[in-house]
This record gives sequence, C-alpha cells and structure tokens, in this order.
Amino acid sequence: MARTLLITGASSGIGAATARRLVRDGWNVALMARSADKLEALQSELGDQALAVPGDVTRLEDVEAAVAKTVERFGALDAIYANAGKGLDTPGTEKGDPEEWRQLIDINVMGVLYAARAALPELRKTKGHLVLTGSAAGRRHIQGSIYGATKWFVHGYAGNMSEEMREWGGRCTVIAPGMVDTPFFDEPKPDKIKPEDVADAVAYALSVDPRAEVREVHVMPVN
Repeated sequence: MARTLLITGASSGIGAATARRLVRDGWNVALMARSADKLEALQSELGDQALAVPGDVTRLEDVEAAVAKTVERFGALDAIYANAGKGLDTPGTEKGDPEEWRQLIDINVMGVLYAARAALPELRKTKGHLVLTGSAAGRRHIQGSIYGATKWFVHGYAGNMSEEMREWGGRCTVIAPGMVDTPFFDEPKPDKIKPEDVADAVAYALSVDPRAEVREVHVMPVN
C-alpha cells in the first residue's frame, strides 16, 4: 500500500518539487496552500496519487480539515511536511514592520505548530514522520535577522519533537537549505540550489530504514 504525505506550501517551489519527487517514488501526496488554482493544476499534473486540499496554515481548522480529507481519501497519513514559510520585506528591528513580524510568526512558527498538532494523532497510528523546513539561517546567527530567529525555533522544535516522537516509534526531520532558487526571492538565484535538491533531501529522510532517524539534512549551494 502506498504511503501518504501531506505537504504545506505545496503550490510552488520546494513544496511542488517535493510532491513531484514523492509521486515518482510511489507516494500519495496531499497538497495544501492558499492558491487553489495552482494546487488544482499540480493535482492534474500528478494524477490520482495527488489531492488538492486548499487552506491557510495560519488557521488550525484549515490544517485539521486538510488532514481529515487526506485520511478520508488515502486511508492513512504516514508523514506531514510543514514547508510553508515566508520572509520579510523590511528586515531589522528598529526599522521593521511589527505587522509583518506577526505575519511571519503566524506562518513560520504557528503554521508549523498547527501542522504538527493536526497531524500527530494520525502519525501515531502509522508511526509516522514529521518533516519541517528549517534553514541555514536557523543554524547560525545572522545580524539582526528576525526571519532567522523563526527558523531557530523550527530547529529547536524539531529536536524536541524527535525526543517526543521516538517514544512511540515516530520520527522528526528538519530540512535546512541554504539559498534556493524559488519564488521565495524577488530575484532569480540561478547559481544556487534548486527546489529539486531540497525535495531529494526530503525523500532521503523519508526513505531510511525505520530503525534510523535522520534528524537534520543541511543542504548548501557549493558557491
């Protein structure tokens, strides 16, 4: 029986690349993002192994509904990839925009917590896997970076969840990419790593023998 992964932030970039990679590997994928039209196009591309579940990760009820629809369609949930995230248009503390900080925290922190909360009851049933998108910015200090601080949260939370989930046979992995050529940036970054490189890291973490837990995959551009 095919395993099933729910991906947040699935409409483009890393999320869409991961969906394509996991479908090639034989997984079912549920696709969550706010852009219903993009999700439906991706679902059409991927076929019967994909399910579009539009929603907003900053609303717990939307994430819970996505989990329920995924289980209803595919029978179980084996993994969730909390990938949705955003950066800041105006960096820094003194000149930053507090409302933009709130949006950042709602997506990068609360969105991760909501994904875990909604998925854990189903992951317990399958001894499943929680995968989170961290960042190179969550592994080192960057001058004044509020975005980086939200990713430090993700890295800390991932380690804490590994310790919790191992008690019942579950696993948690944080994927920590450096600069990726995705729509996350206003300008293309053609000399950096590609979304497919991050998707490969997710696929690796999900594929290792259940006796092993890959707690972090850190992927950087060579240059």
